[in-house]
Amino acid sequence: MKNISILLATVFVAMTANAQNINDVVELGNENLIGTARFQAMSGAFGALGGDLSAININPASSAVFNNNFFTVSGSNYNVKNDASYGNGLTYSEKDNNFDLNQLGAVLVLKNSNDNEGWKKIALAFNYDMVNNYDNEFFAQGSSLQSINQYFLNYAQGQALGPILIQPGEFIEDAYLNIGADLGYGPQQAFLGYFGGVIDPVDENNDNNVDYEPTGDFSEFVNQEYYVNTTGYNSKLTVNFATQYGENLYMGLALNFNILDKEKLTAFYENGYDASSSLQFVSFDNLLRTYGNGFSFSLGGIAKLNDIVRLGASYQSPTWYNLTDELSQRINSTLAHDQIDYINFSLVNVFPDYKIQIPGKLTASAALVFGKEGLISFDYGYQDMSNAKLKPTSDPAFAFENDKIENELKAVSSIRVGGEYRFKQLSLRAGYRFEESPYENGTALGDLNGFSLGAGYDFGRSRIDLGFSQLQRDINYQLFETGLTNAASIDNKSTNVTLSVSFNL
Repeated sequence: MKNISILLATVFVAMTANAQNINDVVELGNENLIGTARFQAMSGAFGALGGDLSAININPASSAVFNNNFFTVSGSNYNVKNDASYGNGLTYSEKDNNFDLNQLGAVLVLKNSNDNEGWKKIALAFNYDMVNNYDNEFFAQGSSLQSINQYFLNYAQGQALGPILIQPGEFIEDAYLNIGADLGYGPQQAFLGYFGGVIDPVDENNDNNVDYEPTGDFSEFVNQEYYVNTTGYNSKLTVNFATQYGENLYMGLALNFNILDKEKLTAFYENGYDASSSLQFVSFDNLLRTYGNGFSFSLGGIAKLNDIVRLGASYQSPTWYNLTDELSQRINSTLAHDQIDYINFSLVNVFPDYKIQIPGKLTASAALVFGKEGLISFDYGYQDMSNAKLKPTSDPAFAFENDKIENELKAVSSIRVGGEYRFKQLSLRAGYRFEESPYENGTALGDLNGFSLGAGYDFGRSRIDLGFSQLQRDINYQLFETGLTNAASIDNKSTNVTLSVSFNL
């Protein structure tokens, strides 16, 4: 079997620590829509304005505000900077920079030839937007009172030794996958800890042994390094229908189809044991790929109360994700089994498909439009993240995580404010964005604060826009789900620059 590059196992009986937990829910619920340059420059405060293809994500009535067929394409430069500190270590700064096509869409406007009838026009729109760009990385280094051995001990204690040994006729990689498929994730991690040389059974000659102990000795602290690199995206394709009734009322419906593909590498290294310890270092890496799709729908309306005041309201349904996780691992240490290198990233554990339900969202909006001179817009959003669910809810591991979600997450309020000043063909824009932490304690993930700037120039048949936004958030990133639960403190700052080109068709 050692010459086979990829082995697949459908697992697990119990799934925690590396996949399908409260962190997945928070990440999926935290949409960081960049949108068109105009949308970005005003911090996305478009719920009562419309007339922008990315605004359909806020209020599906937006497309009915267009007076003619319209097309926009946008490209963004994404820059993420993470300043991470851990224990008593130094602060390390990591940057990730990339460019991507983040928006593409068009709207077809069909006007009623009989202007005296109530229904003035209908609009059909198709729009693609990047919901999240996951390209990101950070590095943390410091010392800790807690060793990685506690991670493996938490899974090993109570687990009989015999079933997690290499069986007659098995290679080490076969045993790794078979244990995951037959016994579950926990016993598989106990297997890694034992053959990785991090833990030992108290009675190695007893297959019924259920007690384990660490192999390494340290007086007080151990030194640890932790590196995370993520790549991928969550994108949304929207099919939108909207209509205008009379002069002052716009209504719309949108169907939203998400596509998600994300890969996360975590690399951990530990040393600093006593000189007399037989264990001197441990490395433990995980590669998790998550992919799948999601669906939601949204309803909304915009009303012009007079020539200046506009109000908007919208509802986005829950987003129902169907996802698959694939996990690969590798471990090494001073005391690792001599064939431990055969357990590597070519061995892929495929988890059963699962679902995540992100709660629906309500948005109330208001805007003041001062003719052709400019406007001010305001959006307020409300989303109760404690109603999120991992499914099937009958799964014991999911039931545990859903209890955590209900107890540790809360309702989130968000505010977006934007303004635009026009001077002939030139438009100048600015905005502000605030979003509460979804956690009750507010420490795992802090509040989000951001500002934006931008400008645009209207050539008549076409328009070019430039948008700049910067978001800041503090993150306490827990290293492992169990055992070594120390957190790295991260100052996360995302800066995006978007250029859009639009055409009246």
